[in-house]
Amino acid sequence: MGTCTGPSGPETRPASRRDFLRHAGGGFGMLALASLLAKDGLLAAGAPPTPAAGNPLAAKPTHFAAKAKSVIFLFMSGGPSHVDLFDPKPDLIRLAGQPIPESFGTFKTRRAVAKNKLLPPLRPFKKYGHCGMDVSDLLPNIAGCVDDLCLLRGCYGDSVTHPESVYLMNTGTILMGKPSLGSWVAYGLGSESENMPAFCVLPDPAGWVKGGAPAWGNGFLPAAYQGTILRGGESPILNLKTPAGVSDKQQAATVDLINRLNRANPASVSGDSELSARSAAYELAFRMQAHAPGVVDISTETNATRRMYGLDNQATAEFGLRCLFARRMVERGVRFVQLYCGDTNGWDAHNKIEANHGKLCAESDLPVAGLLKDLKSRGLLDSTLVIWGGEFGRTPMSESNDGRDHNPHGFCMWMAGGGVKGGQIIGATDAVGLRATEDRTHVHDIHATILHLMGMDHTRLTFRHNGRDERLTDVAGNVIAKALA
Repeated sequence: MGTCTGPSGPETRPASRRDFLRHAGGGFGMLALASLLAKDGLLAAGAPPTPAAGNPLAAKPTHFAAKAKSVIFLFMSGGPSHVDLFDPKPDLIRLAGQPIPESFGTFKTRRAVAKNKLLPPLRPFKKYGHCGMDVSDLLPNIAGCVDDLCLLRGCYGDSVTHPESVYLMNTGTILMGKPSLGSWVAYGLGSESENMPAFCVLPDPAGWVKGGAPAWGNGFLPAAYQGTILRGGESPILNLKTPAGVSDKQQAATVDLINRLNRANPASVSGDSELSARSAAYELAFRMQAHAPGVVDISTETNATRRMYGLDNQATAEFGLRCLFARRMVERGVRFVQLYCGDTNGWDAHNKIEANHGKLCAESDLPVAGLLKDLKSRGLLDSTLVIWGGEFGRTPMSESNDGRDHNPHGFCMWMAGGGVKGGQIIGATDAVGLRATEDRTHVHDIHATILHLMGMDHTRLTFRHNGRDERLTDVAGNVIAKALA
């Protein structure tokens, strides 16, 4: 028999695993919890009780007044073509079918492209809005929102491959295993909601982004800050439902018992952050059992709202539903929502770019515009920063005659709401869209700007790791001042 300390003094508990689980009332969920804590060295027996460490998910003060309370990052997985969507290039039409002139110099691509010919834009561009922003005919609905968009045409990155570029855009480095942007936001600000995670991820159900889960991982930050995956259907978060036959009272007793075991751990004397992170994560999971399913329950949404997101159309319904989930999450205090558009290959159109981009634009254009309009009509756009972009753009040269290769040297992204000055274009690429040439914006600058809009100085948001103060932007990054309202 073993002894543990309860609210009324020492309690006797059976020592066998079966009896422990039976008395705890948690079934295999309890076993998994105890296993995870023990595996990480966070569960120790026989230690004196100590006060519980602070909740790492508690809301934290900003460095200065924030413009944005939440972020929705619409990640176009695979690399959308800027020269076919947001960056018109008349010279691509004039020089179509010719090799790229030598005056553009050398550049990195996945393959030799000297023999590849310049490919004209897929569709014509038109000017939209009071600002007169040029947008392709592929995106007629987003085009109607241009006065809210701050278009960054001079973006550039560091790698021509998908996983490295995905990691750079998501974690600030081409190396796998560093904390993601959403994790840094959760670490810096905590959570506004006691019942939902600070950072949620909605992958494309057709396939995850190249690079996989490290794109939303916590890296060396405590586990409480990793992205929580949200799916559609009856089980939006896997393993969230209480085991059959376990009552709410039994489940609450399980959480209480785990908290007392955690407080009995000697590591908690020094306020062990990993221990407190795990404790907070499992307490949050318990509360989410009641609240998370409500995020995906859209029964209260009006027919007009459903049409706005394209839920009445087979082509737009899937992505539109996830965009609607994103709005419902920020309404419930989620700090950072990342939405992936495109399966594992996504916008990676090395051939048949017309069919590839035509399909993905048809699926995402209306829902993205619906999200912007819905946020604005509810007064949420001012406090919600919406970001659109992929890991890189695509080359002006053709590949396989009717596709384009990867291009990290120059591409487009846009931001809206959350303290951003809309209706403007910042930066430019060269005459054919190969390189960023004016107001060049590195990924570190984009990250610095996102953190700034959320009230954080990117140079002060650090975490001590292996004797070094790590940060999302490493030793680089400047806030894009022109983007600020």
